[in-house]
Amino acid sequence: MWIECFEKDARFEGAEVEPLVEQFVAHVRGAHDVPYPDEEVQLWARNFADASAREDGPVERLASIGSIEVHAVTEERIDDWLRFFDRDAFPDNPDWGSCYCLHPHTGDVPERPWRDVRAEMVERLRAGATLGYLAYVDGSPAGWVNASRRSTYAKYDGVDPDGPAPDTVVGVSCFIIAPPYRRHGVSAALLDRVIADGEARGARYVEGYPRRVESGDDSGAFCGPRSMFDTRGFAPAEDHDRYVVVRRHV
Repeated sequence: MWIECFEKDARFEGAEVEPLVEQFVAHVRGAHDVPYPDEEVQLWARNFADASAREDGPVERLASIGSIEVHAVTEERIDDWLRFFDRDAFPDNPDWGSCYCLHPHTGDVPERPWRDVRAEMVERLRAGATLGYLAYVDGSPAGWVNASRRSTYAKYDGVDPDGPAPDTVVGVSCFIIAPPYRRHGVSAALLDRVIADGEARGARYVEGYPRRVESGDDSGAFCGPRSMFDTRGFAPAEDHDRYVVVRRHV
């Protein structure tokens, strides 16, 4: 397992978590001025190390893929969802291995143990508080989109206060695509399904939050490119420092 500093200036490898955490904390305190207490830095490092060992899916992009099927994550697909996030979603980016796509719902909160985040998200899926879709290629989960009501997203609380009521809007908050399937149209297939299901879900609008400036790297493309929304009739609704709200009728 391994831990990489968030500034990309040091990497620590070993067979046991706690010695790596100690090395990481010593490096952070010696090299960087961060406002977080030791306990939170330690927890971030443990989550990273656990993910570096747990996320063992392939990292090489495939030259071509088979047909894409998209299914809503209902009770019978939660095991597929867990397999995707536990092992296949972030083998190239363990820093995100503890997210389980809960962040849109909670907004910025202190670091938590990844198992607690995982368990909370499972309960949200079972209760219908989070609704999303898995894309499958050759029977294996290849990608995920969180397409819950904006009213469930603390991260986007207060967006466009003079616009439509949050519970009438499906917010497309995150696309997570496993490395072998990136840049093969998986996000587009997921977005098309979200749009197609909007009316049946009782929504009036579908909304996205693409970055104002795209980083160019695959791991940073979780909001989806602006061009993907533009070609599907989404129009800009509100500007923010880091993202643009784009929206269309269902």
